[in-house]
Amino acid sequence: MLVWFLAGLLAIHFISFSSKGLISSVFAQSTPPQPSPTIPQPQTSPSNSSPSPASPIKPTSSSRVEDIAAIVYQKLPFLPLENQYRRQDTGQVDSEHTLVSRFIRYHQDIKKRATRYRLDWKLTLADYLGENEIIVTERYPGSLTLQTNPIDSDVKAIRALNRLQRLELVNLFAQIYKPQVEKTTTEQKPQKPTQPAVVDPSKPGLSQPGDSQLLKF
Repeated sequence: MLVWFLAGLLAIHFISFSSKGLISSVFAQSTPPQPSPTIPQPQTSPSNSSPSPASPIKPTSSSRVEDIAAIVYQKLPFLPLENQYRRQDTGQVDSEHTLVSRFIRYHQDIKKRATRYRLDWKLTLADYLGENEIIVTERYPGSLTLQTNPIDSDVKAIRALNRLQRLELVNLFAQIYKPQVEKTTTEQKPQKPTQPAVVDPSKPGLSQPGDSQLLKF
């Protein structure tokens, strides 16, 4: 009996051990494999592209006088600067107070002339040449802000220009201040031929010339 009892215990122990191994093997197979961690790739910085060159400033009537004067000097380099004058408030040389800037201010601020027409610029040019209106010294641009009134030097500089240079100056001013007119293109659609209206004979029509004669008996 003792032998049979010991044999039964050994059998139960063996079965328990085998079942634990089977269960552990099943769970091991059912557990999904863990994905390996992904290593982030370094981001490539965008290539430093060279900036595109700045587009040239389009002169308009709302631009600063000094900006327009700079454009004039760029187009007509033969014009003298005449920007050696010192300001009364600071005593420093105002390099932007040029001959062309004063010419423009005299034209539009003092004489109140239009800036879009060549004729008005010719009148201002004639003032400097002494052939039109007299330039009032006390009202000339820079007379109240500069230590020295530049009117004499400006008149001398304008009169030193030849006829072709004066014409180029007038044409350039008119071109700069020319209004920007947008051209709009409109497509013309072909018109369908109108068909004559169909008159219903059962309805009375409009009276025609001579119908009044029919009323006479």
